[in-house]
Amino acid sequence: MSLLDDYAHITGDDVIAHLRQLAAPFSGAKVVHVNSTRVGGGVAEILTKMVPLMQELGIDTSWEVITGESQFFECTKGMHNTLQGNQIHISDTLLKVYEQTNANNAESMREVLTEADFVFIHDPQPAALLQHFPNRKGKWIWRCHIDASHPYRPVWKYLRQFIAPYNASIFSLAAFARELPHPIYLIPPSIDPLSDKNIELKPGAIQHVYERYSLDPERPLILQVSRFDRFKDPVGVIEAYRLAKKYIPSLQLVLAGGEATDDPEGSIVLSEVQEAAQGDPDIHILLLPSDAHLEINALQRVSNIILQKSIREGFGLTVTEAMWKAKPVIGGDVGGIRLQVIDHHTGFLANTPEGAALRIRYLLNQPDKINEMGNKARIFVRDNFLITRHLREYLTLMVALLYGSQDRIELSRSNLQPHQR
Repeated sequence: MSLLDDYAHITGDDVIAHLRQLAAPFSGAKVVHVNSTRVGGGVAEILTKMVPLMQELGIDTSWEVITGESQFFECTKGMHNTLQGNQIHISDTLLKVYEQTNANNAESMREVLTEADFVFIHDPQPAALLQHFPNRKGKWIWRCHIDASHPYRPVWKYLRQFIAPYNASIFSLAAFARELPHPIYLIPPSIDPLSDKNIELKPGAIQHVYERYSLDPERPLILQVSRFDRFKDPVGVIEAYRLAKKYIPSLQLVLAGGEATDDPEGSIVLSEVQEAAQGDPDIHILLLPSDAHLEINALQRVSNIILQKSIREGFGLTVTEAMWKAKPVIGGDVGGIRLQVIDHHTGFLANTPEGAALRIRYLLNQPDKINEMGNKARIFVRDNFLITRHLREYLTLMVALLYGSQDRIELSRSNLQPHQR
């Protein structure tokens, strides 16, 4: 049985047939994805399955990772933060490192990128690669996974010079999109329902996570899974927990996160979180390895409520994962969380620790509401945020770029040529 057949059991055969139809014109075409890390973060998780799915559809797909020294990632972390609104000055020295690192990587990737029919460049780290390929063969797409709705203008102006020459850009939400001189596409991210992080688990795996992390199955548990990043507001989660615990003394909190190779601030934020916890035995701070997918899965399943109290968020795949497991989510009223958490329907939106604590108390006092919201959340993810939908929209974008201004495009197994009226 093929990988696509496995997805058909979840999505239905029609969805897979549609993917095959869209992919047919690209049989043998070369597609390359470029990002900054193979482990850690939502982009890497998406590409881990997106690439083999495209390969199974007959598309010659590969995945390249830009490499650099610590100053390069210091610079790109600053870019990430400024795109999300922080007014941070990035020195000329760091910007020169950024440009030189892209130049160096362009040389190492020259053959594969020059000959590619489609190149997807993910986020700011490799955005400057394009300028080093004046004789490129294919279409280049810049994919922004960040909430760029209110960027710090000097840094956006700097980045825009590299992004403007692309053939297209992708943003997760309309609110994130920036004005650019090429087509803009809106494609939310997705989760893989067959990954270790999302598959159904046996009872033994659930029991294991209780025992390993000294969690009490008889007491309510709230969880936030995310990088230790100030934009995820883990300290605010601790404040919300403490406010709720005044009324629910048995409450437990787990903050589970990992480190990504392109985030130099993670260890600093982790120290701040540990200090904020102040030795509370009911606060469990877990620094998990990048491959701890089954443990994250189990933690989400044993939790009563999932938090994602971000103050900035590109999309928030941990929200999607939690909803897929039929858990209500209390999330920050920002970015892609708004697209997923329908307030009072699949969860609650909260801007402050006080607001989050109020919703925690409300749900834990109404178990039926937890189940109702959780079931609605799972259906919402099934219909909107699985990787098959994500892949369909990438293929649709490729069709649009391939056929350009054609008035009418017919895709079928017998006739794959564009038609004009």
